[in-house]
This record gives sequence, structure tokens and C-alpha cells, in this order.
Amino acid sequence: DEYQVVSTSASGAGLPPPRAAPRGKRQRFVDKNGRCNVQHGNLGGETSRYLSDLFTTLVDLKWRWNLFIFILTYTVAWLFMASMWWVIAYMRGDLNKAHDDSYTPCVANVYNFPSAFLFFIETEATIGYGYRYITDKCPEGIILFLFQSILGSIVDAFLIGCMFIKMSQPKKRAETLMFSEHAAISMRDGKLTLMFRVGNLRNSHMVSAQIRCKLLKSRQTPEGEFLPLDQLELDVGFSTGADQLFLVSPLTICHVIDSKSPFYELSQRSMHTEQFEIVVILEGIVETTGMTCQARTSYTEDEVLWGHRFFPVISLEEGFFKVDYSQFHATFEVPTPPYSVKEQEEMLLMSSPLIAPAVGNSKERNNSVECLDGLDEVSTKLPSKLQKITGREDFPKKLLRMSSTTSEKAYSMGDLPMKLQRISSVPGNSEEKLGSKTTKMMSDPMSQSVAELPPKLQKLSGGGRMEGNLPPKLRKMNSDRFT
Repeated sequence: DEYQVVSTSASGAGLPPPRAAPRGKRQRFVDKNGRCNVQHGNLGGETSRYLSDLFTTLVDLKWRWNLFIFILTYTVAWLFMASMWWVIAYMRGDLNKAHDDSYTPCVANVYNFPSAFLFFIETEATIGYGYRYITDKCPEGIILFLFQSILGSIVDAFLIGCMFIKMSQPKKRAETLMFSEHAAISMRDGKLTLMFRVGNLRNSHMVSAQIRCKLLKSRQTPEGEFLPLDQLELDVGFSTGADQLFLVSPLTICHVIDSKSPFYELSQRSMHTEQFEIVVILEGIVETTGMTCQARTSYTEDEVLWGHRFFPVISLEEGFFKVDYSQFHATFEVPTPPYSVKEQEEMLLMSSPLIAPAVGNSKERNNSVECLDGLDEVSTKLPSKLQKITGREDFPKKLLRMSSTTSEKAYSMGDLPMKLQRISSVPGNSEEKLGSKTTKMMSDPMSQSVAELPPKLQKLSGGGRMEGNLPPKLRKMNSDRFT
């Protein structure tokens, strides 16, 4: 109830979809009925290839030309063979002695051209009225009779076979395969999707039905070559097997728009300036005849509705499912972002800039440590007075150490499991443990270094307490430096 019907079937129910200002007539590559608007010209000497495949050429001709060739071929063959029988009768003199009972002609009762024509028709059609017949006194007539039988069989097989193939072509089967008048773009399963609908009006199934989509769009290569009708493949489930259809009820074919799709940068705003054509090809085997059938249609940019979805057409009745084809072409408007998939991904990245990849953590930590080490090396190379000054006033260095430790802590916390993060987040727990551990770690190597010294040096160091033997000035300097 909260949506509005904006496009329905061709019967007139509903309101037409709102479109932009009408533009000029769009030249289509494939019509809505599947006919391709391509004409071949300037073939030159290549026309002889049509005669080499004469049977296919006759089958591809239109019905009026097939009927004309069918009638013309039989008429010419009949007249030619009737003329041959008349010529034999004329050369033997049978026409002048037709009523002589003592004379045996080549063909009995043939005394003019109409009678010769009737004899040929009776022989060719195996009618056999019994009034006209061939005699054994005419060897040339026997040879012509054999030639007539062979030629007649060839003509019958060629023309009747051509007409049978012409009548049994599955092109008319494609008339009962329907495509929706419009395609729609909206969200499905959280992804921007291009959708259109197909249906089968007959109860007989299409065996091994498969659907493919091609995007026809002009483009220019980086080398400057212009491609007027570049064909790109639209994935409608080839990787998942969704392109293999069980076409019993109307199905909605989906193309997910992602980074691999040609519509990755297509938005609602750019559709008014784009020019493209989506060609849909549905192939399958007719269940009744076993012949392959192909149905085609196309959608231009004006026939793609942004932010629409198809009406459901299947309802459950008592013991069966009912398909309402009056709502086959109907769509309704749904909330859909007007941005392209590329723009949506960019906005998502801009809205969350604090997300840092785990791969860059080690690099950043190494860079901070290298900076600190470089500062230490520079400070050790300075004179004693400058070292003293920098030891008292190294605020940037302290801030850098503080920022590096906090960043390292944050990174280490992000790398820990959830349970350890909760334990470390308890106040007064992690800091005390870390402080005790650091003091223990610092005291252990100092005690080990003093124990490893010679006895004289250990005596001078006083068991590790060298500060008590230092002069007051040095102790003050060291305290200022360490603090």
C-alpha cells in the first residue's frame, strides 16, 4: 500500500512511468521482437557463396519467395518434360499418324502438345488413366521416361524438404516466450541489481533453457580506436549456474552491479546522458519437436527504470499455482539510492577514515621506532653541553615517545583477542602489571651486567650502586637527564 504503481502491462492498466524529456528516435541494434537491424551491402563477388548453399538460402527466404520458387520450379519442369515428349512424337511422325490403327506410335494417343503434357502429368503423378501409355517400339521414349522419374524425384525431395523445414522452424515458438517491456534497477539482497522478467506462455517446457546478456555500447580505446558497437558480457549467473533456467513460471533475471560490472559507474543522473543497449538472448530446446529455439529482445537506456521492482505474478490457488500475466510488465517504485556503486563505496570509505588496515600497523610501528632511534643517535653525537640542553628541553622527543607508545598500545590492543582486550581494558589492572613487569625487566639486565664485571669493577660499582660514589654535580646531572 505504501508504493505507487507506475508501469503496468500493455493493456493500459496503471500509469506510464515518468521519464525524462523525449529525445530523438533511438536506432536499435535489435528490435523488441528480436529482429536484428543489420543489412549486408557491397558484397561484390561474395554473392556466389549464397548459391553454394542453395538449400539454406531457400529456407531463409520469406514465405512469398518460397511459394513463388516452388510454383515456378514445378511449372518449368512440367513444361520442359512435356516439350520433350512432344519433340519425340514430332520427330517420329506420330502426330500425323495418330489415327492410323496399323501404326504403332512411341506414346499412344499423343497427337499434339496438350496430349503430351497430359501424358507427362499422368506419369509424374502416377495417376495412370490407361488411355495414354508408352510402347516398346520407342527406345528414346524409354530413356526419357527414366530421366523423368529421376528428375521428378530430385525436384520433389528438394522442394518438399525445403517447405517442410520452413514450416517446422521454431521461430514461431519464440513468439510464446515473453520478455518484460522494461528493465529495472533497484536494491536486492543489499546490492544494486539490474532486473528483467521472462516467461513462457505454453505448457510445453523449454529443455536446457539458457539466458545470456550483451551490453552494446560505443567506446574509444586508449590508442584512439573508436568501437561503434562494442559487445560486453553481463553476468546473469554464469559462475553460479543461475543462467540455466527452469522456465515453468515467469522468472526475474538479475545482474548484480559490482566492480566487475560495466554498470559500475552508472548512476541515476548519468542515465540521462548514457547511450547503451542491453541485448537478451534466450536459447532452449523445444520439447515437442526437439529443435533449438532462440528468442531475443533488447532494452535501451530509456527502457531501464531506476528504483523500480516487478509486481509478483504467482499466487497459490486450491491445488495449483496461478500465473497472472496481466501484471507481467507491471513495476512499482521502491527506495533506491541514486548513486552508482562506485560512489557508494567512496562515500563509505570517507565516512570511516579511522579504519586502518592490519598490514600497515607493523610498518607504522617500525617507522616510529626508527625515528626514535635516529633521534637517540643524533643526541649521542652532540657535545656534552648540547646533550645537557637537549636532555632538559626535549619536549618534542617526549611527545613523540608518548604518541608512539599510545599508538603501539592501540595497535597491540587491536591485534589481541576479545577476551584479552576485555582484561586489559579493566582500570588499574594492566597499568600496574605492565609497570611491575617493566621494572623487573630493567632491573634484571642491570644486575646481570654488574655480576659479569671483574671483581675490581664490582667493588668500584659498589654492588650495582654507582650513584653513591659519584660527585654531587654528576648525580644532579643524571637525575635531571633521567627525569
